[in-house]
Amino acid sequence: MATWVWIVIVVAVVIVIGVIVMSASRTRRTRRLQEGFGPEYDRTVETTSDRKTAERELEERRERREALDIRELAPAARERYVSEWRDVQVRFVDDPGAAVREADTLVQRVMRERGYPTDDFEQRAADVSVDHPHVADHYRAAHSVWSANERGEASTEDLRQSLVHYRSLFDELLGTAGADDALARDTASEDTGAEVRR
Repeated sequence: MATWVWIVIVVAVVIVIGVIVMSASRTRRTRRLQEGFGPEYDRTVETTSDRKTAERELEERRERREALDIRELAPAARERYVSEWRDVQVRFVDDPGAAVREADTLVQRVMRERGYPTDDFEQRAADVSVDHPHVADHYRAAHSVWSANERGEASTEDLRQSLVHYRSLFDELLGTAGADDALARDTASEDTGAEVRR
């Protein structure tokens, strides 16, 4: 066989191997992002123009998050926030709108103390989605109702759901099962009949 034929065969084999390696690498990257971001991966793919753009955005979120100094809350801070959340839940009975505003503010305070930037809502949601992808949608839903309430367009049921969504993120941000247990004990012991529970 002529030398040029062997050269063509070798080049073709190298190209095929390169395509296989690139495809496997993309598949691994996609799987890693799907596992890491869970439902946030699907949401990002749906809201961007294509999968490649979505994956690039998720990688950028991860890089941004790695540059942040996210820290756990001190036990005293955690207890203080648990107590403040109880007050928010109790306040919901008499003034649901004010309770949701306070829940939004409380979640932002916890985020700030943990080290998340809190200037812009969309950026907050994106940053939180890296560490807490399963509650990022709860945060967006809660904030959407908060916005509707500020315009006078939220029903009491909307506000109740919003508080439930804020609670999901709040629990994640506190970062301990102990805080959840303290909240659960407290809401179980109060007999208002109108607390917001999971």
